[in-house]
Amino acid sequence: MTSDPHDSAALGGSSALDEETARAEVYGLLASLYYAAPSADLLAQLRVAVTEAPAAGGFLEEPWRVLVGAARAQTDDAVRAEYDALFGGVGKPEIYLFGSHYLSGFLNEKPLARLREELARLGLARDEAVPETEDHIACVCEVMRYLIAGDDVAVSNLTQQRRFFGEQVQPWIGPLCDAIVAHPRARFYAALAEFTRAFATVESQGFDMLD
Repeated sequence: MTSDPHDSAALGGSSALDEETARAEVYGLLASLYYAAPSADLLAQLRVAVTEAPAAGGFLEEPWRVLVGAARAQTDDAVRAEYDALFGGVGKPEIYLFGSHYLSGFLNEKPLARLREELARLGLARDEAVPETEDHIACVCEVMRYLIAGDDVAVSNLTQQRRFFGEQVQPWIGPLCDAIVAHPRARFYAALAEFTRAFATVESQGFDMLD
């Protein structure tokens, strides 16, 4: 699938990375950063990431540069404290990371049931060791990573990616990013949300080109 020329450099790796591997790595990075406060190792890798696109003017180049800059500008403790302030805490978090909240206004509602049906169709199921429900943004990003990079070509293919993205990611990724960016305490995660929004736009455009 055609996407932004900057994708292959997004994780600071070689521009020779093939496009599908680069897409999978971006989804993997998003899953890690949204699932929990980032480790010192992950932040260290992010701070030394390449910020120059192989081709000037790539759509993701500027939001990626801003994200790397936000990681460089804050300490590990500050980023972790921001994660906890936005998404953690006891009881209701400041910002929900679950699709059902944005699609229905409630957690554990019909959107989650539909997602579980879709995962069952793909032969996937939540690890019992994972406390979050399947509609957590990290979980759906991890599913997208698998649909790109998995070995089973009957499941990991563009048709399945397009369907899952269109039904389970695209309808609520924008409102989630809006909520993060609007929060007064969001610094690093505001930059991550803008990068997420830009990447989702690239993905959407790429899938549209399959018509």
